[in-house]
Amino acid sequence: MKAYRINVFQEARDYLSITLGLIMYAIGFTFFQLPYQITTGGVAGLGAVIFYTPGFPVQFTYFGVNIFLLIVAVKVLGWKFCIKTIYAVFMLTFLLGVAQELLEALPTLTDEVYQLSGQNLPQLVGDQAFMACVMGAALEGIGLGIIFLNNGSTGGTDIIASIVNKYRDVTLGQMMMFCDIVIITSSIFTPVGSFQKLLFGYCTLIISNLLLDFVMDRGRQSVQFLIFSRQYDEIAAAISSTGRGVTVLDGQGWYTKNERKVLVVLAKKRESTNIFRIIKHIDPNAFVSQSKVIGVFGEGFDKIKVK
Repeated sequence: MKAYRINVFQEARDYLSITLGLIMYAIGFTFFQLPYQITTGGVAGLGAVIFYTPGFPVQFTYFGVNIFLLIVAVKVLGWKFCIKTIYAVFMLTFLLGVAQELLEALPTLTDEVYQLSGQNLPQLVGDQAFMACVMGAALEGIGLGIIFLNNGSTGGTDIIASIVNKYRDVTLGQMMMFCDIVIITSSIFTPVGSFQKLLFGYCTLIISNLLLDFVMDRGRQSVQFLIFSRQYDEIAAAISSTGRGVTVLDGQGWYTKNERKVLVVLAKKRESTNIFRIIKHIDPNAFVSQSKVIGVFGEGFDKIKVK
């Protein structure tokens, strides 16, 4: 059987894309959120809450919390889940530090400066806090979309949600939203907290999630593949090795009357790219139909919930 091997070039492109997404996230968060004391979700948002209180650097909080979560995730979810997440955590920790250094080097661009613990963070759009909220959320949402499209993760609430989802009947989206709301709400108890900034935090969460979904092209939806190939057994084995189930059906061409096996694969939208790569690698001439489905319920997908 022709084994499916990881394409080194494709993996390199994935990591470059993830890095681009991380850069956009770091710029949006550092340049437009921190100087205006706007709290976003995730561990970066938790780092911001701590930064607003004793002035402890965001990147250190982000790194420390994620290292703890990664240790737990490796034991609970396995190494396969964590490889790209580990890269993203280290890279974003570095980028958050660099972004703050760059921002502090630009105090002459505006008269509005936020000072805390000896740090001068210029407010790049003056007193337009809502504009900063929109700009920061847009960069964060687009950046996260790029990261997720390439099978990456920034850790944090993603890890918490995945662990809880493994043992409880709670979807990843619900758990992540709950964690983000708790983190944003806690910002009102910081010395710089206010009802206005709390609302900006919620706006940031909504805008970034909308743009994340836009970039992902409704990436949380599921898709169905119908695959027609003479090398169906190799394709089925390769797809199965990624953890996604495959069903083999007996088919017959009406015109030729030839018997042919048909593979049926149900997968998450974000897994589509990997499945296409596998098919192209094994049989570039395979006939493939991909369609969106309204819902998929069962093992590996959503649970059936009826009253």
